[in-house]
Amino acid sequence: MDKTRKTERGDASRLGALRLLAAVEEGATLDEAAAVNERLSPSERARARRLALEVLRRGERADALLAPMLARKPRPEIRRLLRLATVEMLALGEAPHGAVNAAVTICRGLGGKGQAAAGMVNAVLRKASAASEVWEKLPPQKMPGWLRAPVVGAWGRDITRAIEAAHEAGAPLDLTAKSGIAPGEALPTGSFRLPAGTQVTALDGYEAGEWWVQDAAAALAVRVLDPKPGERIADICAAPGGKTLQLAAAGADVTALDISEARLARVAENLARCGLSATLVAGDALEWRPDAPLDAILLDAPCSATGTIRRHPELPLIRDGSAIPELAALQARLIDHALSLLKPGGRLVFATCSLHPAEGEEQLAATLARHPEVTAEPATAPGIAPEWLTAQGGLRLRPDLWPERGGMDGFFIARLRKSV
Repeated sequence: MDKTRKTERGDASRLGALRLLAAVEEGATLDEAAAVNERLSPSERARARRLALEVLRRGERADALLAPMLARKPRPEIRRLLRLATVEMLALGEAPHGAVNAAVTICRGLGGKGQAAAGMVNAVLRKASAASEVWEKLPPQKMPGWLRAPVVGAWGRDITRAIEAAHEAGAPLDLTAKSGIAPGEALPTGSFRLPAGTQVTALDGYEAGEWWVQDAAAALAVRVLDPKPGERIADICAAPGGKTLQLAAAGADVTALDISEARLARVAENLARCGLSATLVAGDALEWRPDAPLDAILLDAPCSATGTIRRHPELPLIRDGSAIPELAALQARLIDHALSLLKPGGRLVFATCSLHPAEGEEQLAATLARHPEVTAEPATAPGIAPEWLTAQGGLRLRPDLWPERGGMDGFFIARLRKSV
């Protein structure tokens, strides 16, 4: 067996993480790149993903630490290896000798150029292992300029830096209970929180369908809608289905609409596990019409997903913000169509998991300007802090909120009432 194959068998998770990082540099999300590790065992795949996530959250910070130690810019595969070992040692507490030795072994398995770089990798990482004080003083990784500029414009530099610190910290695991309670810490808004990395399927109540995974910020959209038993409600752009489950658990007559049949299949699986029911419709939200006007609609619209960077740290690296105008235009069309489906007095909750004002505050202002028959009602639900509300009554959630509890995803939520 050659040296490369021995290395693969001996350090499969690190090699898997490096493959994922390379795929991200080519423009893939981690989910899209998952197939590169299909030959690994489940535990190896999980560790590879965890390592890749941590490197993606700290790559810029690792580069800043390593730059003075490097005589020249390393090749991409060597840079990924240096970042991985640095993050392992200085952020994850890996023993330096283990991380350095593994990196050198992997480097030697990269062919002639890797073998030539092995001595440099060894020397640089030994220096890095002794630089914990420098590491601790480095700021968290910045958002890219296309996102950082509007965030600074909206909330200032201090909050922007706090958001970036929350992105680096990652996200815990949140649950929404069907009724009663779920495992974990009870949050003020009604969700339950467990540490990141908790094995979901091993928790009490999973098989019985007593709860489902859903970030606390995402769960607030339905709580702001305040569904009532028997109301006819559409969940537009419903997949993966957490909000559909909330609506069904409240006793509403729910239609869940999504353009993807495959994603709707996941909704069906979760409904079945939780013993809940909804009508599932695969189709274009801009063309669908119910057989009678609806009491309420939940529209969790397609967006840039910039509010989920703490869960998906690859997003700033594979996107450039150029799609936001098109997304905002689509959101406006979806809002207009959704309003046309409501009965007089009906209500619409519009939500995006975005930090960009164009997909939140500006979208709400434009909607109210287009629709004089619509009013924005203050977003109210248990646990909502007054400072989370915007001047127009929208709900602005950010990753830096609840810092003592582990933050939340970035969301914008607005509740609209149609008068005629």
